[in-house]
Amino acid sequence: MSLMYSSTMANPDDEKTGSAAQSARVLMDAVKRDLKPRDIITKKSIENAVAVIMATGGSTNAVLHYLAIAHAAEIEWTLDDFERVRLRVPVICDLKPSGKYVATDLHKAGGIPQVMKILLNAGLLHGDCVTITGRTLAEELEHVPDEPRADFPVIRIIPDALYAQGHLAILKGNLSPEGCVAKISGLKNPVITGPARVFDDEYSALDAILNDKIIPGDVLVLRYLGPKGGPGMPEMLAPTSAIIGKGLGESVGLITDGRFSGGTWGMVVGHVSPEAYVGGTIALVREGDSITIDALHQLIQLNVPEAEIAQRRAAWKVPAPRYTRGVLAKFAVLAGSASKGAVTD
Repeated sequence: MSLMYSSTMANPDDEKTGSAAQSARVLMDAVKRDLKPRDIITKKSIENAVAVIMATGGSTNAVLHYLAIAHAAEIEWTLDDFERVRLRVPVICDLKPSGKYVATDLHKAGGIPQVMKILLNAGLLHGDCVTITGRTLAEELEHVPDEPRADFPVIRIIPDALYAQGHLAILKGNLSPEGCVAKISGLKNPVITGPARVFDDEYSALDAILNDKIIPGDVLVLRYLGPKGGPGMPEMLAPTSAIIGKGLGESVGLITDGRFSGGTWGMVVGHVSPEAYVGGTIALVREGDSITIDALHQLIQLNVPEAEIAQRRAAWKVPAPRYTRGVLAKFAVLAGSASKGAVTD
């Protein structure tokens, strides 16, 4: 849906102006040829996009967005499809927040087309997918080198991958039976079991972290921040940044029914579904409960007897909405589960 190299160009650079002009020309050509988004966005092209997200170590937000895109295009695509792609696509880009380089470095090293050429040659992309130019993906990548620059190791060949499998793991368990998303790249040990530290909003959690009330081994629970509860799934950038700033990135867990920034790193799990506002198990967690996050086994578990969970569920009541008028109130009513893209239809 966009031109080669356009997504990693820096905004102030001259080449961006040329790319923008060329984008307009290509768009007009597509209109004249009656090439529509639904001709381009197919199940195979979404699979290509997710493969690139895995190879580059992309944001957890990609999961939410591609679920919504697939829904809009009436394509069957679920959380299980992300896990299927993750298991076969390695991480081949050494990018922050867990790596060394940034997006402008990736651009200099050959950008997304170089990543795609490596994946295509390894049989990890569908080269017959049509692009916005009307040419196939394989045709667009014809003149891209087969191997990345040896003197600038942002992009690696597959035998030298940073991780043998993708970094966005879909976890399930009694805390998130519909599924949630963990970004596991760069972690020495992606498993933690610890006491829950429960917060019903982002800012009280941030205060606790900054005031040294969170210690190694704790598992923070940030809830009522999902599509309905937020409403709108705010990014937990401040608490996760504070955890890293306090040196707790490897020793503290965080789960939320909200979202994360693409710059988030650590033992963090987002998009927990069902969310707290609709009575998901995350709403039933109490301070001090034992929680296990195990990205190796795709597990997120509240270690409380089922009878106790059932008793808590029977006593739970829907909280008052944060908004009762306007766009946010409408969104809270209409938004669906994050496990299906938080779509409103």
